[in-house]
Amino acid sequence: MSEQGLRIGGPAPDFTLRDQFGQDVTLSSYRGHKAVAILFYPYAFSGVCTGELTAVRDRLAEFVTFDSEVLAISCDPLYALRAFADTDGLNFPLLSDFWPHGEVSRAYDVLDETRGAPRRSSYVIDRQGTVRWSVHNAMPEGRDLDEHLRQLHALD
Repeated sequence: MSEQGLRIGGPAPDFTLRDQFGQDVTLSSYRGHKAVAILFYPYAFSGVCTGELTAVRDRLAEFVTFDSEVLAISCDPLYALRAFADTDGLNFPLLSDFWPHGEVSRAYDVLDETRGAPRRSSYVIDRQGTVRWSVHNAMPEGRDLDEHLRQLHALD
């Protein structure tokens, strides 16, 4: 995977996407006060994604603190994300990169153009809006949430 304009130590591409409730969420709104873990995931309701996001839900107090936030992004439409959140009790922002399709996923160099969905990739963005860490997992491979938390909290 190429790093094109996105690199560790460089600026995180800003974005505004809608969450499962139709509310706008803007990455730069966290600048100056919260680090952000961005979790790109391929599909709502798929096995590995459901397992990962319910594990985040179960550990939400570790991800969402006074100093940190978690944002999950897929190319699923808003209504699918609302159903996914309601079904599995996912009480953190699930953001829809549906239209323009995959624009944010493409900016982070994680869009699988063939599938029309983001790869299973994560980024940790510091309080200044700088990319500090990234990891890219194969489609069937779940994330190591302990490592995500280590990277996120190492910024404190």
